[in-house]
Amino acid sequence: MTVESVSVGGVDVPAVGLGTWRLRGDDCRRAVETALDLGYRHVDTAQAYGNERQVGAAIESSAVDRDALFLTTKLDGSARRHEAVGRSVRESLDRLGTDYLDCLLIHWPNDKPPFSPVRLPGGPPLAETLDAMNELVEAGLVRHIGVSNFDVRLLDEARRLSDAPIVTNQVQLHPYWDQRRLLGYCRRNDVLLTAYSPLCHGGVLDDDRLARIGRRYDKTPAQVAIRWAIQHEGVCAIPKATSRAHLAANVDVFDFELTDAEMERIRRPSKLRTLAGFARSRLPLGV
Repeated sequence: MTVESVSVGGVDVPAVGLGTWRLRGDDCRRAVETALDLGYRHVDTAQAYGNERQVGAAIESSAVDRDALFLTTKLDGSARRHEAVGRSVRESLDRLGTDYLDCLLIHWPNDKPPFSPVRLPGGPPLAETLDAMNELVEAGLVRHIGVSNFDVRLLDEARRLSDAPIVTNQVQLHPYWDQRRLLGYCRRNDVLLTAYSPLCHGGVLDDDRLARIGRRYDKTPAQVAIRWAIQHEGVCAIPKATSRAHLAANVDVFDFELTDAEMERIRRPSKLRTLAGFARSRLPLGV
């Protein structure tokens, strides 16, 4: 299956990729191997996920040429100081079995712990982390850099501080959290928005409205939600899955197009549904 690409700022990125958060061991390796076999060419991991070695093993065993892939990892919270950035990225490259990263992201704002609703004092200056990332671009170890979980203010600051373009901001986006203000900023400034958790951690699967719209196209609610995400200008999505059936379904979203009216009907911002999705994300993994 051919996966279409989205082009932002002169960078082409496959519009649907594989997210690997919480995938570990053989489950992770098999999921990446299956995804590559199905036509995925965009794989997302992170130092904090603890699965870079398994992702690298899957890529190594695949017949897919490394240059055909868009491979992203993210800096751990402990790797934000200048020297730690370079050291940790070289360790990531070793675990991934590759000479370069297509994209390196700051996983969370330097002064905001994961899943915390507030920012805290301390943490290295953003400029220090970005300077080290820029050096990795100059050295050819990283092709592009970006951020994750940044709001408009912080994204604007990162763009101002970095010599290399901030190619993407990876954030949660789904029908119940549409990121409208951030998406508008990204469009105006040629920044790709990478949507993680586009299925709201499974929250869209029993959505009656998505099911009704999907029947028109012979698609599932999950496929409608992914299509909704990537049909926004300048957006790619990285849903997570492990079974071959789900992996195949998640990338089978390029043969239909939602109407403008459907796009608007699907958009239903809801803090309650988003929080419920977050709660589901903490439960033990299923297939």
